[in-house]
Amino acid sequence: MALDPVETNPGNYRIAFENERVRVLEYTDEPGHATSEHSHPDSVMITLSSFRRRISTNGRSMDVELPAGVARWLPAQHHSGENTGDTGTHTFFIELKESAEVRAGATDEPLGPADS
Repeated sequence: MALDPVETNPGNYRIAFENERVRVLEYTDEPGHATSEHSHPDSVMITLSSFRRRISTNGRSMDVELPAGVARWLPAQHHSGENTGDTGTHTFFIELKESAEVRAGATDEPLGPADS
């Protein structure tokens, strides 16, 4: 069952950007904070702060410690988390949506960044 983190933890997750291909979530918390259970599709996580967390699902737990400024693959998963460190957490999640087909050889594809 997919539980949208923006709905289950609205004080911590916010939608920073969304279009038909990706959704970008910003996440912040403080030491000792624990999230409700939620789900993530396949995502890339980019850390803006260093942090320590305990991730839990189905009676299993994993302690994670990451430095600031790294990008990590996050396979689709359902979990809850707790900030077990002494610093706040600040990350972005780039959630992948079902991929759109790319037109091979198209010459009218846009270049550079876009607003959506």
